[in-house]
Amino acid sequence: MANTFKFGNGEWARKTGQVLAYNSENDNYKPLPFTFDRASSATRVNKEGLIETVSVDEPRIDFLNNTKGHLLLEPQRQNIITYSEDFSDSSYLKTNCTITSNNSISPDGTQNADKLNFTTSNGYIVRTTSFTSGQEYTMSFYAKTESGTLDFTYGNMDYVSISGTATTEWQRFEITQTLPVSTRYPKIQTTEIGSLLLWGWQVEQGSYATSYIPTSGSAVTRSAETCNNAGNSTVFNDSEGVLYLETKPITDNYANNGVSFSSQINLSDGNLNNGANIRFRGTVLQCLYYNGSGYTAVLDYLNISVTETYKVAFLYKQNDFKMYVNGVLTDSDTFGSIGSFTLDRVTFDNSNGVNLFYGKVTDLRVYNTALTDAELIALTS
Repeated sequence: MANTFKFGNGEWARKTGQVLAYNSENDNYKPLPFTFDRASSATRVNKEGLIETVSVDEPRIDFLNNTKGHLLLEPQRQNIITYSEDFSDSSYLKTNCTITSNNSISPDGTQNADKLNFTTSNGYIVRTTSFTSGQEYTMSFYAKTESGTLDFTYGNMDYVSISGTATTEWQRFEITQTLPVSTRYPKIQTTEIGSLLLWGWQVEQGSYATSYIPTSGSAVTRSAETCNNAGNSTVFNDSEGVLYLETKPITDNYANNGVSFSSQINLSDGNLNNGANIRFRGTVLQCLYYNGSGYTAVLDYLNISVTETYKVAFLYKQNDFKMYVNGVLTDSDTFGSIGSFTLDRVTFDNSNGVNLFYGKVTDLRVYNTALTDAELIALTS
């Protein structure tokens, strides 16, 4: 089986403004660069497990819970907590709590984590913050103890407390709430006397926590990322093939005019009505083929979870369309025509700059022949 387009799977090459796919037919390496754009710096987890900052337009190969690494693509987010690492700042109200600045090594590998010493069982640190009422917000922070464990309540943005236990290893704690009014008080409060190490406090509008956005005096925005237009007309087979993706999706699952947001990857000629498409739409994973006049095949896999990794293979061929997910044939269609256009690019959107793909991409491939069922099972298992 000819795998003419390869991206990831532990083999990464990147520089400012580009991240490389390649075609290695006949052992002849031919680079196929994606054009990458992000108008701000951002953070990633490197191979050593430390959080580090990368520069504007630098693709993020992130190794959080993934030894092979994955391309991390996220939407625009803003951390509205203005001092994400300095809890001695006067903007924080401390009650029965004292701060020792730069006490310990933080998740970025430097000694910039503060120690919060709670002198009573109801000690807390709180920050007055402005929100847009009626919207979802997610609070996150990294915490650990110097020894033993420490129970605390956290996420008290809307007077709803969720229990947590900090141990001797750094852990990121998260809570999401819809806030009914514009002023709330993100708060961390202990249920016992003890010392908590704290770093990387973040509050962002959205239904899940994204990568850490450091701040030091003002709110900071991380820009959205785009990654597009790798490949050429000699790489892809217009009449049959397989589009393969291994990913852990991330999505807000929000609605635009009653339609759930779609996070998409396209193999096309630059026209959104031409080619093969894998998309995450709310809790549905779909594979679609557009033949020039609209979609001729729509294959569905229901009830996806953003906590799961999916290996998806989409086979397209005249009157033969199949969708395999994690080793199982989940949907198929024996009707539908192949279009008469020339496939020449892979994009992390709908091919027209809309419905950008957001997620963690470990492996992306295009095969220029229709694989057998056994090969598709092996590929996605």
